[in-house]
Amino acid sequence: MMKKKLNSEIYEIDEIKNFRELVNRSAEKYANNVAYKFKENLGKPNQKIIEKTYKEVRNEVEALGTMLLNMGLENKKIALIGNNRYEWCESYFAITTSNMVVVPLDKALPSQEIKSLIERSKADAVIFENKYNEVFEELKEEGNTTLKYYINMDLKNDENEILSFRSLINKGKELLENGDKKYSKVKIDNEKMSILIFTSGTTNMSKGVMLSQKNITSNIMAMAKMSKMYPDDVLLSFLPLHHTFECTITFLYGYYSGATVAFCDGLKYIAKNLQEYKISVFVAVPLVLETIYKKIQKGIKDQGKEKLVNTMSKIANFLLIFHIDIRRKVFKSVLDQLGGNLRIAYFGAAAMDKNVIKGYNNFGIDSVQGYGLTETSPLLAAETDKEHCPGSVGMAPYNVELKLDDVDEKGIGEIVAKGPNIMLGYYENPEATKEVMKGGWFHTGDLGYYNEDGYLFITGRKKEVIVLKNGENVFPSEIEFLVNKLPYVVESIVFPRENSKGEIALGVKIVYDETQIKEKFGEKTAKEYKVLVWEDIKEINQNLSQFKKLKELILTTEGLEKTTTQKVKRFKEIEKILSSK
Repeated sequence: MMKKKLNSEIYEIDEIKNFRELVNRSAEKYANNVAYKFKENLGKPNQKIIEKTYKEVRNEVEALGTMLLNMGLENKKIALIGNNRYEWCESYFAITTSNMVVVPLDKALPSQEIKSLIERSKADAVIFENKYNEVFEELKEEGNTTLKYYINMDLKNDENEILSFRSLINKGKELLENGDKKYSKVKIDNEKMSILIFTSGTTNMSKGVMLSQKNITSNIMAMAKMSKMYPDDVLLSFLPLHHTFECTITFLYGYYSGATVAFCDGLKYIAKNLQEYKISVFVAVPLVLETIYKKIQKGIKDQGKEKLVNTMSKIANFLLIFHIDIRRKVFKSVLDQLGGNLRIAYFGAAAMDKNVIKGYNNFGIDSVQGYGLTETSPLLAAETDKEHCPGSVGMAPYNVELKLDDVDEKGIGEIVAKGPNIMLGYYENPEATKEVMKGGWFHTGDLGYYNEDGYLFITGRKKEVIVLKNGENVFPSEIEFLVNKLPYVVESIVFPRENSKGEIALGVKIVYDETQIKEKFGEKTAKEYKVLVWEDIKEINQNLSQFKKLKELILTTEGLEKTTTQKVKRFKEIEKILSSK
């Protein structure tokens, strides 16, 4: 049975069919608005902030696209790798609006894996920043590659057969001034592959997801109906742009809305960038939002203002009943720590602690959770800025159908989807495509259930479920969520281990914060901390079914291995745990 969808009439939208229409529409509608703010040298102090208007962006996209077409790259694949920066976004638009295929690569990949994906994608050109110069010099020298053009974002002039990104734009502008019409004459096929994204994992295991411009634009419009972004909004781009979550929500939906995207200097500069750019919309993962919130709460505690904050929160929430909102005035000092303008945070990839959601809401900052996959462009479900159900991932947008397959007695089943956002398939892998596309429905591999109001809740990955010998299923994320509420826990992972009786027993590996654990227990040895933490685990066990109780504890300060989108590499971590004992 299909569940109800979010109100499709929350906001009116402009229809767009492809990225050419997106670029032109925003350039005409928001011509002199600032599209991007950035620094020439990210992470360095006292850097001048550079601005690019929507009109300037379109002019440079047309120029770069014109030059790429004159290089004979129409219908070819162009790889793109680098930090979140203006040139990355400009390249993405120039490639896709010129009837070429963009292949965004994970910036954190080692050189051998970058080379492997270049080979697998059969890319004809690559656009990269200077830090990858050595990788592509090696590839060029090796000669065994499909690459014909190497384009460096940072070079001022061409060097040793490495083309300068800026020079290409200048040459493209000259061609346009001389009447070149190649770019304007290109016809965009909205339904053919335009984006090729490799999923996380080793290059041999990763799958190439083929997405069309129709896939992505349908998702942009779905987002626009559900949650409003405004031309005076400023977004901070820090999640990796090669991933569809950041690419679709921050970069593309931000551009559709006429908002400004500012580029983060790096993970450790988030707080600084929130302040200096006066960020109003923040797209993040729960770990980042929870870390920021913990720091705010620690500051409140250190100042002895916990009771005052709680009292003022109660008063402010009471007044909301009468449509009187004083939250942002009352908690101005807290908001100032975040730049003063933060009004909404979008998050996905994992569930966020309800107390953290409530805490942000008390300060006047809204939070919207979404759910999706690379294969779905990514959005499959979300809350809106008007309809919330903390703990859920919302409902399907107006143009997506969701249902549960193979539902068990508890109402939990695999989430399957149908809609214009579903991928074309896996690149050169029809077998893998057949595994997930059945009867026109995409099988996500995620398990979930609906509450009585039709909100979707995720319980975990189908492949991650721990099946005990008594037949009971354990969803590790449920237990991890409880463990992560402990104040000193940074993150955790639940793992299965076979005991001497041949039974599967559950353990947990906890990554703790040294400052926080000292605050709670005082200065102790590692062994003493383990004993004390185990007492907290016992309390958690009291609220768990017998078969879910934790029997083993590993304590560490070393963070869990993650993808660039901050997802834990669960199977790698469990493999390490089981092989170490």
